[in-house]
Amino acid sequence: MNEFRNWAGNQSATPAEIRTPASAAEVAEAVRDAARSGRRIRMTGTGHSFTGIALVDGIMLRPNALTGVIETGDDWAKVAAGTPLHVVNDELHRRGLALANMGDITAQTIAGAIQTGTHGTGRDIGGLADQVIELEIVLADGTTTTVSEGPLFDAARVGLGALGILTAVTFRVEPSFLLHSRREPLPFSGILETLDELTAENEHLDFFWLPHTDTCLAKRNNRSPGPARPTAPFKHWLDNVFLENTIFGAACAVGAKIPGAIPRINGISASLLGASESVDTSYKIFNSVREVRFLEMEYAIPRENLTQALRETRDLIERMDWKITFPVEVRVTPPSDAWLSTAYGRPSAYIACHVYRPTPNPTYFEGVEEIMTRFGGRPHWGKLHTRDAAYLATVYPKFADFVALRDELDPQRVFTNDYLDVVLG
Repeated sequence: MNEFRNWAGNQSATPAEIRTPASAAEVAEAVRDAARSGRRIRMTGTGHSFTGIALVDGIMLRPNALTGVIETGDDWAKVAAGTPLHVVNDELHRRGLALANMGDITAQTIAGAIQTGTHGTGRDIGGLADQVIELEIVLADGTTTTVSEGPLFDAARVGLGALGILTAVTFRVEPSFLLHSRREPLPFSGILETLDELTAENEHLDFFWLPHTDTCLAKRNNRSPGPARPTAPFKHWLDNVFLENTIFGAACAVGAKIPGAIPRINGISASLLGASESVDTSYKIFNSVREVRFLEMEYAIPRENLTQALRETRDLIERMDWKITFPVEVRVTPPSDAWLSTAYGRPSAYIACHVYRPTPNPTYFEGVEEIMTRFGGRPHWGKLHTRDAAYLATVYPKFADFVALRDELDPQRVFTNDYLDVVLG
């Protein structure tokens, strides 16, 4: 049975056919076959999107054979589109190179990550799409083209798979570098009062607020000349695997059975948070282990609205008496010039809400979504939301240009699916 299911288990599809192309030529052949037979075609990643963006009923292309770092120079690296980020990190490091910024999950494929607008947190450096300098893409007519500038380049970097299928991506890279990571608990109220200073003083600021408490875990990552001082293996396992996954997963399971205990559980978790520091290879600092399954919604809002949006989110949770186990995560990025980047044209802040997978809470997401949309929020393309093309056209200045380019390149909608029909019209 050709069933595809995403990581969270909330999206699935049974395509008519699954192929595993190993080259751009094989992708192009599959696209031509789909067009001739009137079927739709999509390339999946590793299933880390919570939306139905990867689903298709026709031909599903799996990325497993389209992998590897193809070629590198002093400041660039060409990577096959299906390569998982953790493989890219390891191979670049072996060659003395690194991506300047990234998110904390490395299971995603390169193409899947940039097509959905995956980002990390950065004062000066944006998400993965902002580090792309060239794309190799198969269009709806079966031709393969390479673009490094112009409308197709600006549109396809966060293209949702709607303009074509990526087969290779060339990134701007730099020599491997070290990051000094500082983690410490801070009061929620104190963070709100010093957000501007925290953002200005740190290259990469990321913090998590534990609902039902006044505690945040702040992560400040800045470049370091060294020497490296990595976390001891046992301490790394204790913090990142045992406490943040094994124990946290057990706490979520208890909270699922006894929701009234969640505030007390979060209070205990907050009291256990401690300060720590390390200096290590950049990608090892950027990356985290996430084993507890969850559902997620994330919105990008103008940076100047972050404090108010966070206050309203906290007040909403308290007013509605929702019992929320998972932290609310906050990150920032500079403006992007990729048309459908959630940071397009404005310094942005990201507010991400999560719930334990076995206990979805749609009203929580809907309530927070109402707050975010009042601030002109843009939902992450790979995370749960209820926005459609009519709304998205009001918050993306280049939305109409993207849709017009799609009409030109794929008039028969070879690359569409139910999700794209909603968000693009």
